[in-house]
Amino acid sequence: MAVGDDQAEDGAPSLVVSRSSPIGNGGTRVNEELAALADEHGVATWYEDWRHQRIEVDQDVVIAVLGQLGIDASTPVAVRAALADAAQRRTRMPATIVLRQGESAPLTGPAVIELEEGGSHAVVDRLPTDLPLGYHRLRTGDDLTTVVVAPRSAPRVPTSWGWMVQLYALHSAKSWGIGDYGDLRELLRRSATELGVDVVLLNPLHAVALTDPVQSSPYSPSSRRFANPLYLRIEDLPEYQIVDEATRARIDALAIPAGGDRIDYDEVWRAKHAALELLWPAARPVDLAEDPALRDFATYGALAERHGGDWREWPAALRDPHSAAVTQARRDLADRVAFHAWLQACCAAQLDVAHRSGRDAGMRVGVIADLAVGATPNGADAWALQDVLATEVSVGAPPDDFNQQGQNWGLPPWRPDRLAAQGYAPYRDMLRAVLRQADGIRIDHVLGLWRLWWVPPGETADRGTYVHYDVEALLAILVLEASRAGAVVIGEDLGTVPDGVTEALQERDILSCSVLWFQRAEDDDPELPAGTLLPSGRWGESAAASVSTHDLPTATGFLRGEHVRIRAELGVLTQDVEVERRRAAAERAEFLAHLVTEGVLTADSGAAEPTEQEIILAMHALLARTPSRLLLAAPYDLIGEERQPNLPGTVDQYPNWRLPLRLTVDELLADPRVAAAAALLRREDTE
Repeated sequence: MAVGDDQAEDGAPSLVVSRSSPIGNGGTRVNEELAALADEHGVATWYEDWRHQRIEVDQDVVIAVLGQLGIDASTPVAVRAALADAAQRRTRMPATIVLRQGESAPLTGPAVIELEEGGSHAVVDRLPTDLPLGYHRLRTGDDLTTVVVAPRSAPRVPTSWGWMVQLYALHSAKSWGIGDYGDLRELLRRSATELGVDVVLLNPLHAVALTDPVQSSPYSPSSRRFANPLYLRIEDLPEYQIVDEATRARIDALAIPAGGDRIDYDEVWRAKHAALELLWPAARPVDLAEDPALRDFATYGALAERHGGDWREWPAALRDPHSAAVTQARRDLADRVAFHAWLQACCAAQLDVAHRSGRDAGMRVGVIADLAVGATPNGADAWALQDVLATEVSVGAPPDDFNQQGQNWGLPPWRPDRLAAQGYAPYRDMLRAVLRQADGIRIDHVLGLWRLWWVPPGETADRGTYVHYDVEALLAILVLEASRAGAVVIGEDLGTVPDGVTEALQERDILSCSVLWFQRAEDDDPELPAGTLLPSGRWGESAAASVSTHDLPTATGFLRGEHVRIRAELGVLTQDVEVERRRAAAERAEFLAHLVTEGVLTADSGAAEPTEQEIILAMHALLARTPSRLLLAAPYDLIGEERQPNLPGTVDQYPNWRLPLRLTVDELLADPRVAAAAALLRREDTE
C-alpha cells in the first residue's frame, strides 16, 4: 500500500468515509507504479483530513514532491528507472542505523565500528549490544554508516508549574520597545522566589534576518541555530560600561519607551542597531576559527547588509556558501562578519546570565526553549544548509476546522534522504545550539518528526501532501542530545494525531501537550461519548497542561467569542459566520458546565453570574486538579487579555507577534490575579 495517514493534524471527530471516495484535489489519481515509488521515498498518495475523510493526492502533486527529492517521476519510463534504483539501494547498508541503549542490529557482512570517543574493533554478523551512547561510524566495504546509540528516555520532568511567555511581549522601565534578555532575567529570578515557579517556556529566541522589514514572527526565523539580537539589553553590555560618557549619552538618547499598543520591530532594530554600532569599536572580536557554523552565519549577516536579506537574489557566485567568491567576500567584509559574530557572543552572555538567575533562585527546571518547525527560505540557515533542505518547498498543514483554507508556513523542510546521508549531523547540531542556551526544549509541531505537509512550488496550501521522516532516528537523536545537556523535552502534539505518536513520546519521557479546549473523549472511549470533555483526573500524567496556546484564543477571547469575530472580520472563515457564533456560544456553555461539574466554579441558582476573572481562575483550578506533570500559565490569560498572540492563516491582516502585555514585569508579578493562580498551580513534588 502507498504511504498514507491515519489521522489529520487537527479537527473534530466525524464519519469515516469509504476509501474509494473521490480525489480531493480535483486532479488525476496516482497509478500503481507511481504509488510504489512514492512509498519508497515516504511521499503520501492519500491522507485523511480533519473530518476523517480519505483524500487522494493529485498525481501532479506527488510527481512535483518527488522532484523536490531529486526523483524524476515525470514519465512511466522514469518511474520504472527510479524504482530499480530504489531496489538496488536496499541491498546496501543504510546511511544511518539507530539503536536504543542495549539494542543490536544485523550486518550484511564483516565490518569495523569506529567509536565516537576513539578506538575501533571488528564486528561480524551483528552490532554488539554494549555499544556506548553516542555517534559511531561503521565501515562495511565501501559503505560508511553512522550508528546512533541513544538512551531509552530523556531526563524526567519533575512535577512543577511555570510560565509560558512571549518574550517580546514583556517590558519594563529599561526595555527598548520590546521585551529583552534583562526582562527575562528578572522574570526568572522573581517568579522563582515570589511565586514558586520552576519553569519558563519561551517563544523561539531564534535569530531573525536583521534587514528592513524585520520579521516579527519568532516561528519564521532566519536561523534556528543562533539567537535574536533584538532581545539584547543595551545597558547590560560590558561595552556600554567602558565607553565614554558622551557615547553613553548618545546611546541613551536612542532608547524607545516601553509600552504602547503595538511592537514596532523595525523601529526597535533601528534604535538598537545604532547603539550597537556605537559600542562595536569597544568590543573584543570573536575567534571564528573553531566555529564554522558561526562563521557562516556571520558571513550571511555581512553579505545581507550589502546585497539584501534574500540570498536567492544575490550575485550567483555568492549563493553557494562554499564558493571562492564567498571566501573572498568574507575577507573583504571581515569587520562586518566580526560584528555579527560579536552580536551572537552578546546574546549568549546575556542568556547565560538569565539562566543562572533562575537556577540560583531555586528553579528545578529553568528555561525551556521553543524550537520552530523551520527557518525562512531566504535566510541564513537556508543559505548555509541548502544541501540538506528542500529550499523550493514550503511546509504547512492541510485544511482543517480552524484553518479552513489550509496553511502555508513559508518554511523549507529538511530533505529526509540528505539528513540520513549525513548521519543527521545538521539536525543534531541544531539541537545542540538550542540546548546550549536552555534547560529544556519544546518541539513545535512534533508531528514533523513523523511527517510534514509539503506544498510544492506554485501550489496553494491545500494542494500538498505529507512526506514521512525516519522518526526513530529523529527521536533517538533528540533524546541523546537532551540527555547530554541534562535537558527536559516537550513535544507539541495537539489535535488529532496518528496512532502511536503520543505513546512514542511518553515511552521516551517526552511530555506531550494537553490544552483545555482539546481534552475530549476519543471515538473508542469506553466510558464517555466521543467528544465529551474529559474529567480532570483523566488528563495525561506525562504532559504539559495549559488553558490555551499562542495560536488559540486566550481565555478571555474564548469567553467573548473573539476568535469567531476576528476571523469573520478578516475573511479567513469558509463556514457561515452565524453557525460559527452559535457553535462558539455552545462551547462556552459546555465549558462553564464542565467547570461546575469539576467543582471549581460555583453555579447556585440564586447567585450572580460568575465574572470572567472567576471563570479564568476556575480554568486554572481545573489544571491544578489534573495529574499532568507540568502546568503552564500564560500571562495573557491571567490578566484578561482578549487578543491572542497569533492568528493562524493571517500575515499582515492581524498584529501577529506584535501585541505587548498591558502590564510591566513588575506589575505582572505583583498582580493579585497572578498570585491567586500561582497559589492554585503550586504543587508539592510527590515523586
